[in-house]
Amino acid sequence: MKGKVIGDILVVKDDVEDVENLLKTPGVNRIVKLGRISGLKREPDVEVIIGEGTETVHRENKCGFKLDVSKIMWSKGNTTERKRMSLLPEDGEIIVDMFAGIGYFSIPMAVHSNPKQIYSLEINPVSHGYLCENIKINKVDGVVKPILGNCREVAPKAVADRVLMGYIGNTHEYLDVAMDVLKKGGTLHYHESVPDNIKFKRPVERIIAAAKTAGRGDVEILNARIIKPYSPGVYHVVVDAKID
Repeated sequence: MKGKVIGDILVVKDDVEDVENLLKTPGVNRIVKLGRISGLKREPDVEVIIGEGTETVHRENKCGFKLDVSKIMWSKGNTTERKRMSLLPEDGEIIVDMFAGIGYFSIPMAVHSNPKQIYSLEINPVSHGYLCENIKINKVDGVVKPILGNCREVAPKAVADRVLMGYIGNTHEYLDVAMDVLKKGGTLHYHESVPDNIKFKRPVERIIAAAKTAGRGDVEILNARIIKPYSPGVYHVVVDAKID
């Protein structure tokens, strides 16, 4: 099968010839073709091939995610990382998800761990709307607090035991915000798309430089791992760091 299944929608990138055969894919009722994904808000260009509507509920790791595939990006390649993050928070933690989207990481952390509060920040009003719906769908209203706006402007200061920077693009430009948000001894999860030969070197250097600029203490690298290939010779990586 080519493409990926999101809820009951099969999303393909190439022209489809054998539609009837693809509709035999378990759980698939609709097929859409995904074009370019562009802009700060990561909005996809989508053509409906068969069926009606582009809104669905995708289920993963005992969580439900409502989204519109014509407006919202969903990466199947991040599944393992979403599961990993869902089990990391310790009881009673305060977490700030700086680029929350529809709740990709916030929802699983709230469902599978026991944090005191997750502040989920999102700049895209459409994504924020689905985030609010997904909070209700997963019954985590008392844990996840959705906040609409640029994290640079709306992030709470010096409150977080854990900060998640799960967006790749110009993520490093917001490391100063993360330092302002993170409490002493807190943990940062920093994502970046990086060329293979510096895939762990550059992210670590950027974290250390941001901590130094912010006047923070020691930086301890807890983990550095590849999430998935991003493009030829480039990887999506995440670095976990404890920052005093």
